[in-house]
Amino acid sequence: MNRYPVWKYVLIVVALLLAALYTAPNYFVESPALQVTTGKATVKISDDTAAQVESALKSAGIATDGISRDGTGSSSYVRALFGTTDEQFKAKLALERALNRDPADPDYIVTVNLVKTVPAWMQSLGATPMNLGLDLRGGVHFLLQVDAAATLDTRVKGIQSTVRSQLREKNVRHAGIERVGNAIEINFRDVATRTAAREALANQSADLAFADRGEGEDLKLVVTMKPEALKRTVEEGVKQNIATLSKRINELGVTEPIIAQQGLERIVVQLPGVQDVAHAKDIIGRTATLELRMVDKSVVPGTESAAAIPLNSELFGPEQGGPLVVSKDVILTGDYISSAVASFDQNQQPAVSLDLNGDGGRKIRLATRDNIGQRMAILLKEKGKYTILSAPTIQSELGSSFQITNMGSAEKSTELALLLRSGALSAPMEVIEERVVGPQLGAENIAKGLYSTVYGFIAIAIFMVLYYHLFGIFSSLALAANVLFLLALLSFLGVTLTLPGIAAIALALGMAIDSNVLINERIREELRAGNSPQASIAAGFDRAWATILDSNITTLIVGIALLVFGSGPVRGFAIVHCLGILTSMFSAVFVSRGVVNLWYGRKKKLSKVSIGTVWTPGLSVEK
Repeated sequence: MNRYPVWKYVLIVVALLLAALYTAPNYFVESPALQVTTGKATVKISDDTAAQVESALKSAGIATDGISRDGTGSSSYVRALFGTTDEQFKAKLALERALNRDPADPDYIVTVNLVKTVPAWMQSLGATPMNLGLDLRGGVHFLLQVDAAATLDTRVKGIQSTVRSQLREKNVRHAGIERVGNAIEINFRDVATRTAAREALANQSADLAFADRGEGEDLKLVVTMKPEALKRTVEEGVKQNIATLSKRINELGVTEPIIAQQGLERIVVQLPGVQDVAHAKDIIGRTATLELRMVDKSVVPGTESAAAIPLNSELFGPEQGGPLVVSKDVILTGDYISSAVASFDQNQQPAVSLDLNGDGGRKIRLATRDNIGQRMAILLKEKGKYTILSAPTIQSELGSSFQITNMGSAEKSTELALLLRSGALSAPMEVIEERVVGPQLGAENIAKGLYSTVYGFIAIAIFMVLYYHLFGIFSSLALAANVLFLLALLSFLGVTLTLPGIAAIALALGMAIDSNVLINERIREELRAGNSPQASIAAGFDRAWATILDSNITTLIVGIALLVFGSGPVRGFAIVHCLGILTSMFSAVFVSRGVVNLWYGRKKKLSKVSIGTVWTPGLSVEK
């Protein structure tokens, strides 16, 4: 009646072992480390970077405890571990000298930090420590409001300029173009011209909607953005700002920064370990611009030297993406680019599709008309310094829309499109909230959270043992398993633990033990009804399950609502809360019953159980 099959015990043991494995990394001591991140938008962290770090440290005679490349995309970094802080600081100086060609304009940022010394075999299995939030590590928190109206305004201005330019190209005459709100109104004298204008504009963009207005000689064609295009414009503006912020914050060398969208028009930026608010604001508000210039065709490739550079040109060296001689005359800047999207050319090779506003289209058309077959350089200007992003060959006269081809790979085209879009912030942002958390306060928060959880567990365990005797011990074991499962899930899923998350763990203890109380009380009721101990145990677990399921599902619904509609600390609480409910249901019923069955299940003639006082005359109960 109360005997588990072997496979269920195997499942419990495997679950406990896996939970112990993925919880273990949180208990390793911290080791001195260096983190190498990119210092420029055009410098990428790769496996070659890790090899450079290893070579530089070997040349300096500095031993390491391991070098690894972690993260993905713009968040990628190389991390090196050391045995002592002396080696750590010596290595920092060595890497800064070896990796950076110009100390005043570093290609890589080398940051001092501490990491847990998790064995490599654990990391290979995905066992890593939990990330700690800002309130537990200290640092700076910003909440930024993106000006969505400015984003739409810029987009509508670009459409207005493009409409005027395209009608001029198609030789379609109009009686004036004006902007009314987020709509563009084009005036015409006859229906035929208006129809021709509609056809010319419709072929250029699928994001535009057209409506005919007016009668007689006062005819209008109203051009608006489709609702989905309006929504996408705002979303892309926020995403471009996030991408730009990610690149800028890399200069701070922040370990595991959090840059995330909150709601439709807000961005949360958390910089653990940073205490200089002014410096952080300067980085976040930094601007970057793009320039398109012609490559000087009078200089033969391979013969570039300072002495042979024409007066109106300049030489960009290898540290700037060269060598390349580029004219000083700027064709246009990134301000004229309204859209840049990774795409494919007619041969299905990676490319970047660009859309310029009206003035930008006119400038690029005049510049490329007589330079077919020549190279054009795309430059990124940041902090007064230039970097060559690309130098493609002009295949034909370019207009408001054209492609940059020969990108080599889809990854490169995506990166270039992102750079072209996010050289500068796509929309203004305002800091509406800022907080600074000191590192000492973070350490105090960790200690207080740990003490509250441990003391709460001890108090619950004492109460359960005193009130339910041996069944109280079973419940306490199930509660310990629940905490282990929860910590393992948080570590495995890479959840960032915050102070509200610690509160959710403490709350999960109380909610998990509630299920065991329901089970124990149900077993007592069966004993009071005169049922045998074995039957009472079976009925107690079976009949309490429906109540446990109902109560946990209703609580889970609230947790999911907090997760969906909440933000910031509320979401952190909700994630731990929901995971705690799931682990408590498994441990309180499955694990707890397994322990009870292991203890009592093999006793065929069971006459008494240790579950506290059951007030039923004539029934012998062990105390």
